[in-house]
Amino acid sequence: MNSILLVEDDLSLIDGLEFSLRKNGFDIDIARTVNEAFSMVQDKQHDLLILDLTLPDGRGFDICKKVRQSSTVPIIFLTASDEEVNVVMGLDIGGDDYITKPFKLNELISRINALLRRAKISGPEQTELKSNHITVKLPESRVFKDNHEIELTTAEYRLLCMFMQNPNSVLTREVILNKLWDGSGSFVDDNTLSVYVRRLRSKIEDDPENPAFLLTIRRLGYKWNVIK
Repeated sequence: MNSILLVEDDLSLIDGLEFSLRKNGFDIDIARTVNEAFSMVQDKQHDLLILDLTLPDGRGFDICKKVRQSSTVPIIFLTASDEEVNVVMGLDIGGDDYITKPFKLNELISRINALLRRAKISGPEQTELKSNHITVKLPESRVFKDNHEIELTTAEYRLLCMFMQNPNSVLTREVILNKLWDGSGSFVDDNTLSVYVRRLRSKIEDDPENPAFLLTIRRLGYKWNVIK
């Protein structure tokens, strides 16, 4: 049984979410404040976190930042606002998905299951990716360029691994969204993918405005260019 930590302070929403999640076979822990959440993540390992954006003593972002110091557990943000600045900030600090209130419980369950499926996919036989002076150490989820470590968000890391595992192949935007978000890709705005690519380029390219590694193939998608 997968364990989920729900961090939410709205009692009416907590009741509905707890009932629905338990009905779908999940073990649920509930925290109503940032401090309660900090205590719970230290005491127990969860398979997924659902974080409300606004809490009495802080923000869901605070919890995400702390968790990401030591864990890659999937994180979904609950937010009453779909403003781009909040969405991008949540994804940039390591969130995996977000859902805007009010939402349909079935959609939330689908997103949870998608993230849990992806979290279980691994390649134990491969421990390292190397290409174009970039090295990815898979067991530790660490990325280096010319022996200098690069800090990537969870989504940027997944995107980089996908490209490096498919060198010199054109990956369409649809394929990338399907692989990253597991399904039709409809859960993520296409513009969000452009944001990820732009941010990834700023960290791995010598000249992000004239990329040499991560190339845009017009009207098709992107390609990881292997330079010999």
